[in-house]
Amino acid sequence: MNVHKNAPLTPKGREVMVRSVVDGGLNKADAAFQFNTTPKTVAKWVKRFRAEGVEGLRDRSSRPLSSPSQTPPATCTAVEALRRRRHTGKQIAAEVGISPATVSRILRRLGLNRIRDLEPAEPEHRYERENPGEIIHIDIKKLGRFERVGHRITRDRTGQSNSRGVGWEFVHVCIDDHSRVAFSEIKPDETADSAVPFLKAAVAYYKSLGVTVTRVMTDNGSCYKAFAFRDACRDLGLKHIRTKPYTPKTNGKAERFIQTALREWAYAHAYPTSDRRAKELPIWLHRYNWHRPHGGIRFQTPISRLGLTEDNLLRLHT
Repeated sequence: MNVHKNAPLTPKGREVMVRSVVDGGLNKADAAFQFNTTPKTVAKWVKRFRAEGVEGLRDRSSRPLSSPSQTPPATCTAVEALRRRRHTGKQIAAEVGISPATVSRILRRLGLNRIRDLEPAEPEHRYERENPGEIIHIDIKKLGRFERVGHRITRDRTGQSNSRGVGWEFVHVCIDDHSRVAFSEIKPDETADSAVPFLKAAVAYYKSLGVTVTRVMTDNGSCYKAFAFRDACRDLGLKHIRTKPYTPKTNGKAERFIQTALREWAYAHAYPTSDRRAKELPIWLHRYNWHRPHGGIRFQTPISRLGLTEDNLLRLHT
């Protein structure tokens, strides 16, 4: 029972009540009046206290010692066997000779009340490329533009329609599979006209860190299926991989980075305008790559997985 230990007539209150009778000489009727209960209840707790001490004042399970009408174990086994052969509850009830309600209760207890519970859960397949640049994940997040602090920060939707028509902006994100070093830019749309320049900028950024990109993974968005994106991958010497349709977990590192960016950048502060939010993106990206420990890489910073420091980066470009 989930009750507060200091509430009246829970173990602490019962002890005070029974001691007023046992040690204080109060009769059961007066104790019942004082503690707002009945003499019968007082007598019960006094009897338990005298027999078992303070431990006897604790709550006990109300489950009976025996249940003669309980469904026999053999019947439960038969129900489980039929269920694993994908029989419905009504079919099992007719074959075993018990009510559908009893079948439902047994299946719920066994954790088999849903057909999908019969299928073992697909094990999580986590992978990480051995070297930086072997594959980068690219995705896009659509964000609304605004001219005043939005309701996600203020929790006030009053006048939110006044900002409608301001438009959208699209955050193109890229993350390296091995190191988790991220790169991101805000573009006006999610067409190939924006996706291709972003891909070239991302490859150039990783090259500035001494990383050569060989593969790129994207979802099945129209901009990634465009001939222009295909030609850009060919010109850059990249192998383009697309995820299985309707399976965002395939591109999970990019999806997870987007969630982190929303929480720690896009909606972390009450930006006065979306333009101010856009100016903060490079600052946050630097912190993410250089100073923020990442749980997926044993709480290292992404840049440290490349073996880089600020001094090493300066020497790399000189």
